[in-house]
Amino acid sequence: MSVNDDDVRGGPAPDPGTVSAAIELAARAPSVHNTQPWRWRFDGYRLDLFADAERLLSAADPLGRQLVISCGAMLHQVRAAFADRGWRTDTTRVPQEKRPDHLASIGFRPWADPPVDIRAQAHAIAHRRTDRLALLDPSGWDDLVPVLGELAATQDVRLDVLAESARPQLAALSREYATLRGHDMFYDLELHSWAGDSDIHDGVPRTALASDTEFALVGVGRSFPPGPRSTRRSHLSDHARLVVLSAVRDSVAQWLRIGEALSAVLLECTAAGLATCPLTNITELPAGRELLASLIGCPGIPHAVIRIGSAPPDEIPAPLTPRRPVADILTFG
Repeated sequence: MSVNDDDVRGGPAPDPGTVSAAIELAARAPSVHNTQPWRWRFDGYRLDLFADAERLLSAADPLGRQLVISCGAMLHQVRAAFADRGWRTDTTRVPQEKRPDHLASIGFRPWADPPVDIRAQAHAIAHRRTDRLALLDPSGWDDLVPVLGELAATQDVRLDVLAESARPQLAALSREYATLRGHDMFYDLELHSWAGDSDIHDGVPRTALASDTEFALVGVGRSFPPGPRSTRRSHLSDHARLVVLSAVRDSVAQWLRIGEALSAVLLECTAAGLATCPLTNITELPAGRELLASLIGCPGIPHAVIRIGSAPPDEIPAPLTPRRPVADILTFG
C-alpha cells in the first residue's frame, strides 16, 4: 500500500522510543556476511529505509543484489516488530528514482489486534540464527511447505523445494565456486575482512563458522574461512531440505521483495522450531542461477537458496552474531 504524505503527517505515529526498540529488534535480520547494510531515518511521522553503499561487497556483490535483499529482510522484520507493538505499517517500496539508495518509506496506523501469526514471527526474530552445520530432517515439513509458499507469494516470489537429487549438483557447484573464488584476490580479501576476524558489531565471528570437517558434512554453501577445529554433529549426515526463492524480474524492486520473502520464510521456520541457513553464493554467478532454474523447471530468476532442517534437540544454541548499535543505523529528524 502506498503512503500519502498528507495522510501520514496528519495521523498518529509511534514515539521515538518505540521506533528505536523496533529497529533494534529488526536489526537481527540476516544480511550477506552480516554487513547490516541499512540505514533508517524517522522524521516523526514516516520511517525511511536507505541502502548503505559503504557496506557494498564490491567483489561478491558488485550490482548490490545481495545488499538490497538484505535490506528487504530487515524491512519485513521492521514491519513485524511494529505490528507486535500495535502499529500497522503502510509501505511504499523504491519510492524515488532520483535517489537509488532510498528503498522504502513506511507510514503508520494504530493496530489494536494484529494477527497471531505476525506476532509469532515478531517473537521469532530474537531467536533466529544462521545454522551452518549438518541438520536433521525438518519436523512437520509437509504441513509447513504450503505455508512457506503462501508467505513467499505475498511478495510476488515463488518458493520451490528442490529434490534430494539436486544436493550433489549444488555441492559440486559450491566446490567449483570456492575454487574459482580462491583465485580472486579481491574476493578473498573481502571475505576475510568480514568473516572469521570481524569487528565486535558486524561480520561473521569465527564461532559462527563451521570447521572444514563440519562443512564437509554439509557441502552446499559458501566456503568461508574455517571456524574453530570441532566436530559438532559429527555423527549426522545433512538432511536439511533445500528451497529456492525466485522471481520473474531482476530489479531493485524485486530484490527488495526477495529479501522480504526470505525473512518471512526464515521467521516462520524459526517459530516452528526449525533451523535455517540462507545461501546466496550459488546465485551470485550466472551459472548458479541457470542451474537452479533448470532444477526447479519453472520460469523465473532464482535469487536465494535456504537450507531448512532440525537441530539436535538437546543441543545448546550457538551465540547470536553481533549487531551494530541502533545509533549507528537510525537517525531522527
